[in-house]
Amino acid sequence: MYRTIFKPILDFLAALILLVFFSPIILISFLIIKFEDPDGPVLFKQKRLGKDSKEFRVFKLRSMKVSTHDKDGNELSDHERMLRSGALFRKLSIDELPQLLNILKGEMSFIGPRPLPIIYEPYYNDEERRRHNIKPGISGWAQVNGRNSITWEDKFKFDVEYVEKLGLLFDIKIALLTIYKVFAKSDVVVRGDSTNVDFHTYRKQQQNDR
Repeated sequence: MYRTIFKPILDFLAALILLVFFSPIILISFLIIKFEDPDGPVLFKQKRLGKDSKEFRVFKLRSMKVSTHDKDGNELSDHERMLRSGALFRKLSIDELPQLLNILKGEMSFIGPRPLPIIYEPYYNDEERRRHNIKPGISGWAQVNGRNSITWEDKFKFDVEYVEKLGLLFDIKIALLTIYKVFAKSDVVVRGDSTNVDFHTYRKQQQNDR
């Protein structure tokens, strides 16, 4: 009953309250992004896989420059493209605040497996696909157990474990651990500096090594 009734209701009410509460921070963030890189949008939108592997567009504050090359035509790395404000937004998870809109739309939950790019879909095995049996979340069991510092196999193991154990007390535990890790700045890795390669590249390498 919690999974199908109470969790969606709590998600919607909490998202509505938090969207109002954080609206000044979101507005200020919009202005900072526009000031630092005026050519691009303030929101980053990308197709991700949601519940039952259905596609949806996830919202984030844009943390990288629109341009992928410098003035001389040289390709910029993710680290070089990172906005100064973007690095701070990621460390404090401010870039995730627009996902409150995804929760209000019923596409996401506060707690659940993180939504991943649709390009990954063909590379999951049957066990890993179980992570899509529920709505994706802003934070999840994998995120509080290492985030980018653990292997893809471990991430999916934690995701499936959450699907199996989903409940109110488990959600509260993950929420409290998330808050602690955000303020402790623990397990936060800028994407370009992550020890993990993209999942589809990682899985292809595994297949080639066999």
